[in-house]
Amino acid sequence: MSQSPSQSELYPPATKELAVQRRQLAPKPAEAFRAFSQAVFADGALPAKTKQLIAVAVAHVTQCPYCIRGHSKQALRSGATPEEIMEAIWVAAEMRAGAATSHSALALDEINQAQHEAAAH
Repeated sequence: MSQSPSQSELYPPATKELAVQRRQLAPKPAEAFRAFSQAVFADGALPAKTKQLIAVAVAHVTQCPYCIRGHSKQALRSGATPEEIMEAIWVAAEMRAGAATSHSALALDEINQAQHEAAAH
């Protein structure tokens, strides 16, 4: 029986050195992404705190451990409470479960088609 890799093997720590390497290997896209990120998370029609709470929820749906940590930290720095962060996570959980439930319509459609075809024969 093989052992599954540890979290540290799957997700190495996000270090300053890795960030520098990422920028050095592709400076133009790295700078464009940084500028885009700053623009997206700046106060606008939605305050930065709300945007960070949205990011926390999305990070849980996309299951990105780096994003979960980074945006949870930024949400706290933007004034979000632990309770607000947890509620955002629950919203993400409901949306993920809701999507699975909603997409059951595809399976049910196939079941109904197969039953209809079987009854026709």
